[in-house]
Amino acid sequence: MNNLTKYTNTPIIGLLIKKIMDFTVNREVKTVARHFSTYLHPLIAENNELCNESYRIRNDVFCKELKCLDIGHNGLETDDFDKYSTHCLIQHIATTRFSGTIRVIRPETNQDTIPLQKYCSESISKGKINPQDFAPHEICEISRLAVPKDFRKRLTDNFNGAATGVINQSIYSENELRCFPFIAVGLYLSAASVVMKNDIKHTFVMMEPRLARSMNFIGIQFEPIGSTVDYYGKRAPYYINPSLLMENLTPGFQVMLKDIKKSLYHSSKHKTFF
Repeated sequence: MNNLTKYTNTPIIGLLIKKIMDFTVNREVKTVARHFSTYLHPLIAENNELCNESYRIRNDVFCKELKCLDIGHNGLETDDFDKYSTHCLIQHIATTRFSGTIRVIRPETNQDTIPLQKYCSESISKGKINPQDFAPHEICEISRLAVPKDFRKRLTDNFNGAATGVINQSIYSENELRCFPFIAVGLYLSAASVVMKNDIKHTFVMMEPRLARSMNFIGIQFEPIGSTVDYYGKRAPYYINPSLLMENLTPGFQVMLKDIKKSLYHSSKHKTFF
């Protein structure tokens, strides 16, 4: 064992190296958060015009591109769950175009359900947390995350690919490239802001396991609660709540979440840049 190996294996040096690595990662993520807020504006679709922007993105991604849903009426992809959903959008400030959408399905009565209950309840493993265990107003489901192909580098043929947030480098500036890969992350944090604002205790998601693993990298740790099934591709049920999110979310992305909350709920009339 040489001297360098000897000293780098000591607990103190190991801890120091970890601190340096953590500092470097967190500094870079905080930079990404600043870039995100510089180029992108998250907002809630609080009127029909903005809801239609969300439905139009969904139609372009899920119906025209991925062909996993039927073409929507008048170019808008909608379903019955939209009646009790909150829709979030992310707007590209320079062009005023919308770069992504997501929704939080929020049941209000015993007659309201989430898609997981209606279509995939058998995928939840016995003994795991189940939406059936809670009152309707205590649960929600995050779904329909979509990013238009103009904001991605390449086309893909599955839901996860449609939401990667990698953009066409020939259209947008080099500085903007540093934040666009995090469009999908920004959408999830927008949905998390809605969940926290409305004190929703339990959140469920049907997603591709690969996407869940990629979210784990930044600290959005979805808990698997069942097996993979064929639901618009290979999807599995996952669970998360605000406590689990904040316990695991890396400090840099906590800054990003704080910025998104402020943008969604503290701007005047959720300002858009038309």
